[in-house]
Amino acid sequence: MSGQRSPTLGLLAGLAVTLSAVAVYSGYTIAQLRSLRRLQEETIDRNRRDSLLLLRIQNNLNSISLAMRDMLDATEPYPLTAWQGQFRRIRTDLEDAVKQEAAASPSMAGSERDYLAVSITRFWDALEGIFTLAGSGREEEARALIRLSLQARHDALTTAVARLQGHNNESDREAAAATRSIYSRAERNLYVFLGAMLLVVTATGLYLVDGNRRVFRRITALSERRSELARQLITSQESTFRYISRELHDEFGQILTAIGAMLQRSERGEGAAVRAEIQEVREIVQSTLDKVRALSRALHPIALEEAGFEAALGNYLPGFEKQTGIAVRYEKTGSSRPVEREVGIHLYRIAQEALNNVARHSRSKRALVRLSFEGGRVVMEVEDEGAGFGETEGGGMGMISMRERAELIHGRIEFLDRMGGGAAVRLTVPLAAEAHAEG
Repeated sequence: MSGQRSPTLGLLAGLAVTLSAVAVYSGYTIAQLRSLRRLQEETIDRNRRDSLLLLRIQNNLNSISLAMRDMLDATEPYPLTAWQGQFRRIRTDLEDAVKQEAAASPSMAGSERDYLAVSITRFWDALEGIFTLAGSGREEEARALIRLSLQARHDALTTAVARLQGHNNESDREAAAATRSIYSRAERNLYVFLGAMLLVVTATGLYLVDGNRRVFRRITALSERRSELARQLITSQESTFRYISRELHDEFGQILTAIGAMLQRSERGEGAAVRAEIQEVREIVQSTLDKVRALSRALHPIALEEAGFEAALGNYLPGFEKQTGIAVRYEKTGSSRPVEREVGIHLYRIAQEALNNVARHSRSKRALVRLSFEGGRVVMEVEDEGAGFGETEGGGMGMISMRERAELIHGRIEFLDRMGGGAAVRLTVPLAAEAHAEG
């Protein structure tokens, strides 16, 4: 585990790259938006105001054109000087429009704007000269000047305004093109950003998947190692128990039996006091022999090897009742089937541990052991009427040991709380061919 590289640094690096990309793209987008806002404020809105002012100038020039037409109309009974007031009003509005237009017009139209200002000044100077000439009674000469000079100046003004309008339209087209370019760049960069984010997210996801796969692979390897260690430990434990059981049964049992036989022969000797003492010693030896045999059966019941699992379980239950005072009811259903020795050892140990839990934790005075042979499997259940598992489920070493033993024989063990109170341990184990197939 320690030799494996942690995915934390890679994830932090991916997060840093993602945040940096977001920051860069956000900054770029903000700059583009500011550029677009500046373009709208400085160019598009200005061109819009300039166009309105140019229309105002054109309207004034049209009013001048209409006034000059009326002045040249011979049917009018008024002298030329009668139009001075109208031209004065037009001049005031025109000069104000030209002044505002000069402030709003693009810098590229500076020369045309200067030409327009000079032309307007010359137009008004020429118009004043015509009004002066008409005021002196020379109206026909004044009308001739209007036809020959003033109308030409008016046409020049109209042309200059048209050129300014053309410049304004060109500026509008350039602004529209710049706006489209900004939108196009922003859209392109958005696609690039989304693509980059998709790649980063995909790479991060693949990295996480790979990291999780490595973690689960290590967990699986550790679980397999744990199961193997548990198997070796339980096997070693059973071998030790078997060895100690045989030593107790064969060596110490034979020695104690021989001592008992010798004492029994000595009992035939002279003296009632000697015979009484020998009898007491023989009883002590017999008691010790019974305890050694009980310990031998507890460590490794000989009946497992000699008569099989069912016989061993049947021999164990009466002793458990005698030791604990708990009444055990034993039920068996189905036709008995041979149980392999290794499977039988684990079944016996699980039953032993389950009953020990009843004695230690349940506070129940009754227990039920049910053994069922169902097709290709055996189901063993140990139930009590006590406190139940509650919050202790899955926590004790005994329960862990039962789980490990169940896994070793490819079984499934369940720890259940009964509806009416109490606990139940249910073990389901495939037999013979089924167990080998699963293994």
